[in-house]
Formats: sequence, C-alpha cells, structure tokens
Amino acid sequence: MSKPEPWRSILIELQAIIKHTIPEVEEQFKWHLPFYKVDKKMCCFLNFRKTFVDVGFINGIHIDIHKDHLIAGEKRKTLRSLRYTSIEEIDVAVLQDILQDAVRLIREK
Repeated sequence: MSKPEPWRSILIELQAIIKHTIPEVEEQFKWHLPFYKVDKKMCCFLNFRKTFVDVGFINGIHIDIHKDHLIAGEKRKTLRSLRYTSIEEIDVAVLQDILQDAVRLIREK
C-alpha cells in the first residue's frame, strides 16, 4: 500500500486484523482499494481519506453491535464505517466483533 504515514501503518494493521478475524476472507483490489469478500459476497473495504482511514461495511446499517462506533456519513443509506486517524485508535475487540457480525449477516441471507 503506497500511502503516506501514518495512513500506511493503519491500513496494514486493519488488513492484518481482517485477515486474522476472517481467515477465509478473499481480498481483491478495485478502484485502488482493498475489498474483502466472504462466500463471494462483499463484506467490507478499506478506504484512505485525507484525514482518516475508513473500514466500510456495505450492509452496515444491519450490524447489531457497537452501533455507537459506526458512522453513517453523508449520503450513505446502508453503508456504515469505522474511522481511524491513528493506529492507537483501533479497538481490536470492537473491530473483530463488527467483522464477525458482518459475516453473520452475509451467511444469513
């Protein structure tokens, strides 16, 4: 990932947490962004913005846990995200819980 620091370190850490939490996840790159699929369905993606890194959840509106951590943002009907401006802000337990709930949603459909 050819992003400047601290964004590069945040992206690498988030990528490692996603792959550790969901060992069967498939990583694909579209529009220069890493997208993560489970059972061939979109689970989440990483996005670098000028002032933060976003972990976006396609059907985040349906995630039932840690809703106080999820951000809707502008013009987002179903997408929700976790935003980080430093590596220290990453709450691994919260991220793992949300990732597992996102996988549950995919598999229940």
